[in-house]
Amino acid sequence: FAGLADVSIAEDIPVEGEITVPVGSRSPDEDYSTLDEPVRDTIMRDLKAVGKKFVHVMYPKKSSALLRDWDLWGPLVLCVSLALMLQGGSADSKDDGGPQFAEVFVIIWFGAVVITLNSKLLGGTISFFQSLCVLGYCVLPLTVAMLVCRLVLLAGSGTVSFIIRLIVVAAMFAWSTLASTAFLADSQPPNRKALVVYPIFLFYFVISWMILTFTPQ
Repeated sequence: FAGLADVSIAEDIPVEGEITVPVGSRSPDEDYSTLDEPVRDTIMRDLKAVGKKFVHVMYPKKSSALLRDWDLWGPLVLCVSLALMLQGGSADSKDDGGPQFAEVFVIIWFGAVVITLNSKLLGGTISFFQSLCVLGYCVLPLTVAMLVCRLVLLAGSGTVSFIIRLIVVAAMFAWSTLASTAFLADSQPPNRKALVVYPIFLFYFVISWMILTFTPQ
């Protein structure tokens, strides 16, 4: 530091001062923490968020509503509900339908993971869990179709019943496919959208085929 010996400071330049950190008014949102709120409020807020995502799926449009606050609660509920309704055996039979439940569960989640990896490899900008969220929530129309088919099968399993189920499943299959592509369209390169849509088509087609061919034992 020998070179600093020749440095002089003018007398009119103050070298003293007070270092203060400006403190502004804190808003209530800054002090808000989910750890301090009642459990009931947390559950109700999460349920409202899941319900809003269901509404977005039933009225699909190009939006990032499902991507901003992603969660896997809705997809988990839909997957379990669909797997339970697709069980072939009744509760009092020797075949409790356990393997069928596992098969449906694995097909849905494994298919969603494969589609997500395919999207990422093709240059998609969406995150892994955001894609799982969209694909899982868009199973909602097919879950509704499964519920309608179970009600129709209660009246009989003839030709008329099959035609009604075919129309319902086809409509809900188209709804699920269009809803998922509407949410995922902007996250893919324009020249590779067809490569992303095709696996989504196959994914919902397999689920639709399982619903259409379901016959209670």
